[in-house]
Amino acid sequence: LLCMLKTEGSCSTSEMAKAMGITEMAVRRHLQIMEREGLIRSKLVRQPMGRPSYRYSLTERADERFPKNYPQLTLDLFRELEQEPGGTEMIDRMFAGRRDRLEARLRDRMDKRSLEQRVAELSAIQNDGGYMSRWTADPHEPGAYLLHEYNCPVAQVANRYRQACQCELQLFERL
Repeated sequence: LLCMLKTEGSCSTSEMAKAMGITEMAVRRHLQIMEREGLIRSKLVRQPMGRPSYRYSLTERADERFPKNYPQLTLDLFRELEQEPGGTEMIDRMFAGRRDRLEARLRDRMDKRSLEQRVAELSAIQNDGGYMSRWTADPHEPGAYLLHEYNCPVAQVANRYRQACQCELQLFERL
């Protein structure tokens, strides 16, 4: 149903049922779930005769369910920039600028907290960014903590441009 709404635009329950070869009741059940998840929206359409009907369309949130190729676009743009005079330095400045903007945005979340609370907050921030982060107390060094990340949403870019990892580590140290 999501693919149909993506390719066809807004559709009625009966249009979806006919195209999918299922009952309108089955379509409505799926629509209820998708509406609860914030993936679709409904719009009441008045008819010249008869009862009004609903048309369904995707929300911006539903767009996240469809494939994206942002890493390749980023890599292509960075490669183009590298070909320009001073391009490598510009890439370094871009990563450093990103680090500085993140630090400024996150600084308030760290102020007046203990180290343990800052590590916990940093782990939560990283989880929100898709890093699948977990933190623990360091069993070998009292008062120290370990931050584990099990996913890197920018891995394709970071594999080619190590500045991404270096700036992230600097951000962690600063926070």
